[in-house]
Amino acid sequence: MIHALFSGTIAFVLALALGYPILRYLRAQKTGKSISEDQPASHQKKAGVPTFGGFIIWVPTLIVTSVAVDWWENRSILLPLGMIGITGAAGFVDDLGTLQHRRQGGLSWRFKIAFLTLLAVAAAIVLYDHLDVESINVPYVGSRELGLFYIPIAVAVIVATTSAVAITDGLDALAGGTTLIAFIAYGIIGFIQGQEFVATFAFIIAGANLGYLWYNAHPAMVIMGDTGALALGSSLAVVALMTGQWLLLPVIGVVFVLEAASNVLQIGYFKLSGGKRIFRRAPLHHHFEESGWAETQVVTRAWLISIVAAMAGVALALEVPD
Repeated sequence: MIHALFSGTIAFVLALALGYPILRYLRAQKTGKSISEDQPASHQKKAGVPTFGGFIIWVPTLIVTSVAVDWWENRSILLPLGMIGITGAAGFVDDLGTLQHRRQGGLSWRFKIAFLTLLAVAAAIVLYDHLDVESINVPYVGSRELGLFYIPIAVAVIVATTSAVAITDGLDALAGGTTLIAFIAYGIIGFIQGQEFVATFAFIIAGANLGYLWYNAHPAMVIMGDTGALALGSSLAVVALMTGQWLLLPVIGVVFVLEAASNVLQIGYFKLSGGKRIFRRAPLHHHFEESGWAETQVVTRAWLISIVAAMAGVALALEVPD
């Protein structure tokens, strides 16, 4: 645990040190993000804030992981790292289309879901075939092997988590803070299970995420974009699957569940009712903004809910019999 905590601390310091040079480069390259008309009017002041802030998380993560984790003894760590690289690259392409001077727009949601599904199938096969991960840990019941049924479940977990984290990324420090708390929770779970390399990796991402939040704190100097959000979501899902505690992901990541559910309900009800809405604006964080909450209130309260949910998730993980 000491090694994992020190690794996370180093990742934070490195992200903090690299953040300003990266931010300065992004500004020089005019990577200001355009603001969609679907967002509240108050968000127009965010136009021009540099995107691609995910690099502040992933560069330190890669550097520290390469030193702190024994890749030869723990080659399974290549799976979440690979997910970060591939989804981060897809997010980068998507973010390119959302810049102020671009007109083509980002990737369509249909393309992103199809891409994530194909990637998730590959990751699920690796988990099942090469890493022999095929279990579900149920609190008060124990661990159960799922066999081939594990593959479609793993695909659903990866696609749903990645999409939900991307939907949550809409306010300063919202996605960064909630994923930070989720990774800390899974770092603790990994340590409890004796998977120290998983715990170390989770704390490295948490530390790098903290460094990013230094620059993303309201009012944000940089936005992570899908470069960060897709990679955070996919790697969180894989870490949860590697611990076998993916059943607790909706608990630990309850904010992601609420955000994604609000989007699905809003769109579905809008189509079925001929234009009526459940929420003032979706996803949920925009509904609260339109209800009069300040952006910082929404984010702080989401963090508080995430902390309590993480505590509950870790407690339930401890209730899985050996």
